[in-house]
Amino acid sequence: MFSFQDQFSAATKSNLQAQLDLINTLTAKAFEGVEKIVELNLSATRASLEEATAVARQLASAKDPQEALSLASAQAQPGAEKAAAYGRHLATIVSTTQAEFTRAAEAQIAENTRKVSALIDELSKNAPPGSEQAVSLLKAALSNANAGYEQLTKNSKQAVEALEANLSNATRQFTAAAEKATGATRAKK
Repeated sequence: MFSFQDQFSAATKSNLQAQLDLINTLTAKAFEGVEKIVELNLSATRASLEEATAVARQLASAKDPQEALSLASAQAQPGAEKAAAYGRHLATIVSTTQAEFTRAAEAQIAENTRKVSALIDELSKNAPPGSEQAVSLLKAALSNANAGYEQLTKNSKQAVEALEANLSNATRQFTAAAEKATGATRAKK
């Protein structure tokens, strides 16, 4: 039979290892998300540069200012659509990364909670008479920690949903403004 100190030491070591595992998992997920964003930005930059070069060549070969204006205005709608697609892709990356963070954290917290509950149950079985209040305080602390984690998870999900909604709204507004500008330019012709 283990002594209280041995049990506590083993539980502390297990808890520390679980926290390190969680940090490693979250760090890996964060790097994956950053990699995806960097890849998206590089692709968008490369495509923009190629398109800008092609448009510059077309503008340079324009025979008169009206043709140059026509070429420039023709780029507004595709540019708006590409910006909207970029925004949607970015929102997807952020949302996916947040969901992976949440899943990893929830799994780790559930495992830690199970281990700590098992330890508290074991301690309460072997606790000396009169220590019921201390065991009760430990159980209450565990319950409070779980409630705090659940609230944190709920708040982070709400924050990501708000971010997604704001990105979606901005994309819609940008697309509508570009369509309006393109329509106004076409009406002037």
